[in-house]
Amino acid sequence: MEPLWDLLLLSGTKYQNSFKTTEKTAADVFYASDSLSSETKRTMKTIKIDRLGFVSSFPMLDDISEKLDRLNEKHAIDEINWGDFKYRPDVKFAIGYTDNEILLKYYITEDYFKAEKTETNQMVCEDSCVEFFVSPDDDGIYYNMEFNGIGTCLLGSGTGRADNAKADPVITSNIRRQAFPGRETVSERQGGFSWTITIAIATTVFFRHKVKELKGRTFRANFYKCGDKLSFPHYLTWNPVLTSKPDFHQPAFFGILKFQ
Repeated sequence: MEPLWDLLLLSGTKYQNSFKTTEKTAADVFYASDSLSSETKRTMKTIKIDRLGFVSSFPMLDDISEKLDRLNEKHAIDEINWGDFKYRPDVKFAIGYTDNEILLKYYITEDYFKAEKTETNQMVCEDSCVEFFVSPDDDGIYYNMEFNGIGTCLLGSGTGRADNAKADPVITSNIRRQAFPGRETVSERQGGFSWTITIAIATTVFFRHKVKELKGRTFRANFYKCGDKLSFPHYLTWNPVLTSKPDFHQPAFFGILKFQ
């Protein structure tokens, strides 16, 4: 049986909420290329993302998973930026897109695994967790999408940690996901444990922007792996984050995604 979230209709429901579109301020100059430090520019990674063809406009997650498996390029989330957290699980991801969705699949092998959060917008970062932070425009606003090993999702948006707020679950339902080993909660277990999660993010999820099509666009983004309350907490990133302590809410250190 397909997961419940795979059967949700992508209705593009408009959600009226307290988020306000911020005007560009001095704080947003991080997004202007001439304001980034030379070190940040040097470490900024880029991914060129291919459009993947499917028969359906919203293909089944099984089909998405298989197509992402066949992509030659897998990207490692392996940057250890903070010396107090040296544990490095094996984490990679594949990425593609369709006219309607960004497609992601994470591949993880780690020594400790936990998946206890089951409700939308719970603190999944305390479990075994992968994350995708992305900014569709240069206005300073980004979206943080966080997933534990059974597919529970937290979706937030803001310009930084201080003003970041959780999105309505109606919007979050437009992020389809399929996790293996499944949906059952798991208390922390020790030993080599491999899991995957396939994710399809509808363009309507970017509710503070108008993303009508992906082709030809450039986003800023970073990809993460964490486990705040595992026996060995860890904080890995795809693009380096040059801060003194772990903090994923750092759009100045996002890399570049180019949708071809």
